[in-house]
Amino acid sequence: MCAAIIGWAHTPFGKQDAETIESLIVRVTTDALVDAGITADQVDEIVLGHYNAGFSAQDFTASLVLQADPALRFKPATRVENACGTGSAAVHQGARAIRAGDAKIVLVVGVEQMTKTPSAEIGKFLLKASYLAEDGENPNGFAGVFGQIAASYFQRHGDQSDALAMIAAKNHKNGVDNPYAQMRKDLGFSFCREESEKNPYVAGPLKRTDCSLVSDGAAALVLADEETAMTMRRAVGFRGMAHVQEFLPMSKRDILKFEGCALAWKQALAKAGVTLDDLSFVETHDCFTIAELLEYEAMGLTREGDGARAIKEGWTLKDGKLPVNVSGGLKAKGHPIGATGVSMHVLSAMQLVGEAPEGMQLRDARLGGIFNMGGAAVANYVSVLERIR
Repeated sequence: MCAAIIGWAHTPFGKQDAETIESLIVRVTTDALVDAGITADQVDEIVLGHYNAGFSAQDFTASLVLQADPALRFKPATRVENACGTGSAAVHQGARAIRAGDAKIVLVVGVEQMTKTPSAEIGKFLLKASYLAEDGENPNGFAGVFGQIAASYFQRHGDQSDALAMIAAKNHKNGVDNPYAQMRKDLGFSFCREESEKNPYVAGPLKRTDCSLVSDGAAALVLADEETAMTMRRAVGFRGMAHVQEFLPMSKRDILKFEGCALAWKQALAKAGVTLDDLSFVETHDCFTIAELLEYEAMGLTREGDGARAIKEGWTLKDGKLPVNVSGGLKAKGHPIGATGVSMHVLSAMQLVGEAPEGMQLRDARLGGIFNMGGAAVANYVSVLERIR
């Protein structure tokens, strides 16, 4: 029994001082149910993606979804967490419940509120997504981890500062057309490439424009079994899904190969019966620009060490052969951790049914690929989506 997305909701990402974790959850839950055209009593199961790690004092959050409607009371509700892959972990768990026949309709919510946390604490909480025994003393936090990855890549394959700046510039330009994006400003290649007072080095060769944003926000979607989905006004099916978990210590693997990411893509495409060339677009996890570069190679867009070619030859631009992060990605859209994977699925579904915002909508988008990861390619989730109604 296949799962399909039949409705969704998405808040703007960014600094949301007037919101709380609870209000964000209630807002997208209410809106997603309305968008799907169903009532709360029709929901069989609830899955909440919420990383937390200290960002919220309220750590038991699964039942906050019930605050949206009294009819959700007594529904099974579970909070899931898998670092920055938390949102996709929630989506995949909801889809599994439907495939197993345990539910016909599942509500999936992803949420995070990060900006109310002091800067020093933000770095500490994010570093929990690394292997503390090796990386816990990194003075630059999680950015320091990816700064080391970037430095190692440069040492092995040459200085890729131009490519990283081009990726940043691409995603910021794309973010201008996304009304949910935290930063809607076309910064341009020169600003992203050059060190300046407004764009200083943060860790290793990574500058501020190479790093995703600290964000608040939420997204939700409603999943249904295929029989139910075909009675709705539109539906986006999961043609292929894969989850691959990798070693946590970077010392146990070649971190420049993102092997878990590569295997997840291989498995999901095989299940979908398609190749990368069949995809109309990809939403990928650009927590740092070096991550997007490595993901080009892991997904098979280029060979190892040649990821720069994909951006330098325009392949991943909005009008390229495989547009990547048309939404602006984490780089411009923002990265409220628990919401990110759900957001990727929502915006991809919108693309496939022709409901993406003006300027962001691609022509004739038929198949979409999503890659969301937790840690440094530790939790690897891939989804291949297509419109089925």
